[in-house]
Amino acid sequence: MTSRILGLVRDQVLAHLFGASVAMDAYYVAFRIPNLLRDLFAEGAMSAAFVPTFTSYLTSRGKESAWRVGNNVINALIVVTGVLVVLGIVFADPLVRLLADETYTANPAKLTLTIDLARIMLPSLLFIALAAALMGMLNSLHHYFIPALSPAMFNVMTIICAFALVPPLGRMGVAPITAIAIGTLLGGIAQLALQWPTLRREGFRYRLTLDWRDEGLRRVLLLMGPGTIGMAATQINLVVNNQLATGQGTGAVSWLNYAFRLMYLPIGLFGVSIATATLPTVSRHVTQKDLAAVRDTIARGISLMLMLNVPATIGLAVLGIPIVRVIFERGAFHASDTVATAAALRCYAVGLVGYSVVRIASPVFYAIGKNRVPVVVSMIAVLVNAALNVMLVRVMGYTGLALGTSIAALFNATALFVILRRHVGGLHERRLITSAVRIVIASIAMGAVAFVVERWTATWMPQSALPWQLLRLCFTIAVALATLAAGAWVLQIEEFNDSMRLILRRFRRRSA
Repeated sequence: MTSRILGLVRDQVLAHLFGASVAMDAYYVAFRIPNLLRDLFAEGAMSAAFVPTFTSYLTSRGKESAWRVGNNVINALIVVTGVLVVLGIVFADPLVRLLADETYTANPAKLTLTIDLARIMLPSLLFIALAAALMGMLNSLHHYFIPALSPAMFNVMTIICAFALVPPLGRMGVAPITAIAIGTLLGGIAQLALQWPTLRREGFRYRLTLDWRDEGLRRVLLLMGPGTIGMAATQINLVVNNQLATGQGTGAVSWLNYAFRLMYLPIGLFGVSIATATLPTVSRHVTQKDLAAVRDTIARGISLMLMLNVPATIGLAVLGIPIVRVIFERGAFHASDTVATAAALRCYAVGLVGYSVVRIASPVFYAIGKNRVPVVVSMIAVLVNAALNVMLVRVMGYTGLALGTSIAALFNATALFVILRRHVGGLHERRLITSAVRIVIASIAMGAVAFVVERWTATWMPQSALPWQLLRLCFTIAVALATLAAGAWVLQIEEFNDSMRLILRRFRRRSA
């Protein structure tokens, strides 16, 4: 939660300083290059392949064998990502031209700025890749707080650089947005630095050794192969989307990114968190050949995710404009930007459950040794996404890109769920469907109340001052959550009651 809230603060700072401007578009296009490589080689296929392997060695062979695998993976990442960083810096110009529409690259100043920003941020790939490996090891050792907090350092460093470097760089004649690129690089270093002490306390010692013939490393690389191909297909789709977005005029790239960050908040809080806790547990049960426990762990993770993300989906759709207004509308971010960002947010919210289910289900296939399945499904979903986006952008403009991406995410999630239940012998479908129906009914009631309350408060509360806007939004959300709680009680939604009992128990322990 700390990490995601700081992410919102970071975006607030960027929106205040740069709005949806040429500089902000240039930053997001440039950031797509290291982000693309990070997804491909760091936090995507590598994490999904490394965690089950490391957990298996830890469970069956002990820490020393697991440390050896960890060292080999870390050094292999240094070699591979180091080469990618150098190549990225050298070929930054053609990479930017590949990611942007012709109307974008036709502006020499914008093109030059984007290339310079990309070259500054590319080295962050190395540190983020290593941070992802450390996160995998710590999760396997039941450390979740520090690894989950480490992305917050990226946001902290960006915020610090925004306030400390933007004014002096502007006075020196350097593009102020360069400060944000520097913050991105320092944030990658900070993510790695935060996790290192905890891993050392567990007994890990870095060794400058790399044995490409090591069984554990070869197992990780073997699992990574199909995953990397699948992620490559996803990245091709992102390249297509980026080109389509840059062709929608100044601001479209920024609106989509601001909206995606807001939509990603519940995914980061709930989807990623549940997936992070689920994967090592499933890997351990697979090693112990306890299929019943595997089924139960996956089903519980999905049902809990539904309880958290279905209401979030409806909440973002209904309260999109007031949420965007309170968070972003100040400084260089104008009322027109609020309306445009909220429109994209509503379309992204459609796929919220899909994104979260994929986060949970996809890595499980790696744990059970079926790593080709998510690759094939991902590649089909990419084709679906590309086709939808090309069609919808002509009809809906930039919001069509958000809607097409959401529909593809739902397709991806549905396909993975159907195939996964076959491989593990069922996922308590009856219980999941019953819970899902009840959760949807309670969430619709919550959304209806939020819609009415938000418009009722607009008739008698001042709408201009930020404190009044915040009060309106908080009051509406409070009434909506009370409605959700009442609906969960009436419908006897087990996941909601279990969550409340856990929260109350935690508070009682702290008060005691």
